[in-house]
Amino acid sequence: QVQLVESGGGLVQAGGSLTLSCAASENIFNFNVMDWYRQAPGKERELVAGINVGGRLNYADSVKGRFTISRDNARNTVNLHMNSLKPEDTAMYYCRAAIRSRSYWGQGTQVTVSS
Repeated sequence: QVQLVESGGGLVQAGGSLTLSCAASENIFNFNVMDWYRQAPGKERELVAGINVGGRLNYADSVKGRFTISRDNARNTVNLHMNSLKPEDTAMYYCRAAIRSRSYWGQGTQVTVSS
């Protein structure tokens, strides 16, 4: 069973930085894509950033230039480096690993940005 464990969430003031990590239970190259999603109360889940097995990056327009997704292959970990955080970034952040049509999700880590 694929397991994804997120960490790094917390409370930060606007303008601050935070790094989220997603540790997978197996080689991350087993997955076609690994992504970070977020969901705020009353909002739909949205894609934040993704990286595919070939290293292609994808970012939501709202985070371009502020967030960076990266992977540490040796540690089977995908990271999300978040800079210049805004209150609207407040959400539960989830890691996803996709194998073709199958998706696996982490438990989520809360990011709260105070104004």
